[in-house]
Amino acid sequence: MKGKDTVLDTDDSKAPLLPLHDPTHRSESSESFTRSIFTLKNFFVLLGPLLCGLICLCVNLNGGKDTSRNMLAVLAWVFTWWLTEAVPMPITSMAPLFLFPLFGISSADTVAHSYMDDVISLVLGSFILALAVEHYNIHRRLALNITLLFCGDPLNPPLLLLGICATTAFVSMWMHNVAAAVMMMPVATGILQRLPAAGPGQPVLVSKFCKAVVLGVIYSAAVGGMSTLTGTGVNLILVGMWKSYFPEARPISFNTWLFFGFPLALCIFIALWAILCLLYCRSGSTQALSAYMGKAHLKRELDLLGPMAFAEKMVLAIFSMLIVLWMTRNLTDEIPGWGSLFNDRAGDGTASVMMATLLFIIPNKKQRGEKLMDWNKCKKLPWNIVLLLGAGFAIADGVRTSGLADVLSEMLEFLEKAPYWAIAPAVCLVGGTITEFTSNNATTTLLIPLLIQIAQTMHLHPLLLIIPGAIGSQFAFLLPTGTPSNIVGFTTGHIEINDMLITGAPLKIAGILVLSILMPTLGAFVFRTDEPLLNFGG
Repeated sequence: MKGKDTVLDTDDSKAPLLPLHDPTHRSESSESFTRSIFTLKNFFVLLGPLLCGLICLCVNLNGGKDTSRNMLAVLAWVFTWWLTEAVPMPITSMAPLFLFPLFGISSADTVAHSYMDDVISLVLGSFILALAVEHYNIHRRLALNITLLFCGDPLNPPLLLLGICATTAFVSMWMHNVAAAVMMMPVATGILQRLPAAGPGQPVLVSKFCKAVVLGVIYSAAVGGMSTLTGTGVNLILVGMWKSYFPEARPISFNTWLFFGFPLALCIFIALWAILCLLYCRSGSTQALSAYMGKAHLKRELDLLGPMAFAEKMVLAIFSMLIVLWMTRNLTDEIPGWGSLFNDRAGDGTASVMMATLLFIIPNKKQRGEKLMDWNKCKKLPWNIVLLLGAGFAIADGVRTSGLADVLSEMLEFLEKAPYWAIAPAVCLVGGTITEFTSNNATTTLLIPLLIQIAQTMHLHPLLLIIPGAIGSQFAFLLPTGTPSNIVGFTTGHIEINDMLITGAPLKIAGILVLSILMPTLGAFVFRTDEPLLNFGG
């Protein structure tokens, strides 16, 4: 038998050792390879360096140095990739690390320093705490307690909607607004689960209330995030760029921003609630909803969570301590905060990282040797936001040191006599329009250097323009793609694009009006825009 197995057939011996490729198959594979190369995405990948090269070869900035022209070329490259997302945004955000040294804008060490400063420490610490809140379900317990408080007996739909929206806005104040929307949407849709399922058989009033809840969560997350520095990356980009452009100026601390951001967010939040009630909470909603849900349902949901464990209490205590430290680091000129004990060397990021560190030291009392947090739970840290912040700070520093800021200022001299009351709403509207098509962080990074030069031309304090521009960049209320929070709401199946347009348009107008009124009044007082600014040509 063994001999028979070793005998080769004569036909087999003539067969080639390697399989022959079918020419038809080879043609198809080459065509698919060609199609994979000539795509719109690859065109945008090449467009960035192509624009950069064209600017370096063809553009001559009057009075500008080579570095200012090179900086403009690098901006064209980076913003092309950011706006088209041809290359993943976190990777594009690292581009200044190699482009700046290669184009002679700054040294490798200098640009690398922009990727880790106190503002980024603030982000890292607060995100670790946010992950702890999510891990221990503290946000769900808080939401159910507040919603139960607002529910009313009998059920009051506008009050219940207010409770859900207010909880989302409050959570969004202390963590990134996208994270808040992701965490709160399951809580909100869980409350709606007792209602008839979406479809042709769902009563109209019930359908409208479901739309109101989902829209309320995504918009409340955006509005709540405006009130604090940690609520959105835009506010952090603004503060970091302000520090980079004007290191000698009075810094924007956590509590300084809160004194302006909270009243602003509160006014926009009230407008949001009023719009939702007018559009979706019609007469008869109480009777339509009372048959399916009420306080008993919410109490059952809360009872399922059980009593608060030691770990939950400790995370809540650490978060509360952090908020107190943020609020009391700098109080007033007459009453210094705890920061003065350390000669003002400590920043908001110092407190943030210090409190986050406690989570890895304090035991959770669930398993022996286990702490409140471990590094495996931190794998969801948003490094994309950290890198984007670093890129924004590097760009701000590059625009200033390369001389491009001076060139832009000369080009914008025609705005010198334009009235502020006309420019501020226009700036806000421009930011709010661009952000519908690209990320609000990228929009802010693009606008702030330009707005600083416009302010210099108009002889205005720069905060009077860059704050409306940055906050306007957060008014992505019209399209699902405007921000990840909108996508979170859109995927629930309760809302359509028309719902966002109908609700988002009046909300955007209300936001622009509120911001245009508060910035030259409350903003001027909080940020002291009447004081002269060092190193600013105003």
